[in-house]
Amino acid sequence: EETYAQWIKRYILFHGKRHPKDMGRLEIESFLTDLAVNQHVAASTQNQALNALLFLYHKVLGIEIDGINAVRANQPRNLPVVLTKAEVGAVIPKIDGRHQLVVKLLYGSGLRLSEALRLRIKDIDFAQQQLIIRDGKGRKNRVTMLPASIISELQDYFDIRTIQELLGHKDVKTTMIYTHVLNRGGRGVH
Repeated sequence: EETYAQWIKRYILFHGKRHPKDMGRLEIESFLTDLAVNQHVAASTQNQALNALLFLYHKVLGIEIDGINAVRANQPRNLPVVLTKAEVGAVIPKIDGRHQLVVKLLYGSGLRLSEALRLRIKDIDFAQQQLIIRDGKGRKNRVTMLPASIISELQDYFDIRTIQELLGHKDVKTTMIYTHVLNRGGRGVH
């Protein structure tokens, strides 16, 4: 409410304190154009101002305004920050345990963080060296590569997770205490 009220106030002041019922589409267009051209607001800011004014005219004054054709603010083009290969090589060894595995997965397969954290064993095809990303950005599924360099780490991690579930441990660290006996066979355990 406060934000819409501020936009309406700015609109009225912009047009010399004229009452909104005495103005219309042309005045809205000139106000929005000024926001984009002279005040260099972001596209989302300009859209907020437009929505506040449309609310004013439609809901408060009962006036329908159609066909607004103002100069639109530019959408920002943010380029992603990308680490160099050397920077990645310096960062990854400083990360411990499963977090390091997640970072390697992000770097090697191009996953988003949320996708990597939702990854399940059934989404990994070790034989084809690919990952199935379910319900990714835009609620779409896609297939991406599985880096060969982390296959054995991933297999070990998921084997430990299976054992963790079977033993009923809440923390994988507890499971790690017991996994040292796995490679000895039944006669190796005292």
